[in-house]
Amino acid sequence: MYSLTPTWTAKKTALDLLSRCEYGRYELQQQLLNKGFELSDIDEAVEFCREHHYLDDLRYAKDQIKQHVEKGHGERRIRQDLHVKHVRSEVIDQALAEEPQNWFELAKLSAKKYLADNPTSENHEHSKRVRFLQYRGFSLEQIQYALNP
Repeated sequence: MYSLTPTWTAKKTALDLLSRCEYGRYELQQQLLNKGFELSDIDEAVEFCREHHYLDDLRYAKDQIKQHVEKGHGERRIRQDLHVKHVRSEVIDQALAEEPQNWFELAKLSAKKYLADNPTSENHEHSKRVRFLQYRGFSLEQIQYALNP
């Protein structure tokens, strides 16, 4: 009797995952591991995807940068997130260089959105705004620029 569902290999599963969205090498490995594939099969599938340009950490990093910028996150937050996802530092540096941002203006825009929701000018509120922008990943210089009229 023939089975109606095909036997899924690590390679087919990797291609299926990558057809839906970008993944970094580490994330793809974790997805395949969670689906129960053997490490040797995972390594082979990841290498196949990398060789055929279905998997590219630089492309993935650029995609992540764009998503973070749309959310109003700063460079520090983006770097931290990519490090957590095991993207190499040199790839992060290259992606940030190829996706240049005006971090000062982005900090100002993020502050403006936050201030619209929390309009007050007390010292306590200023500290909250600074912490908010620090959490978003902006440097102190960028925060000062964003909060000074």
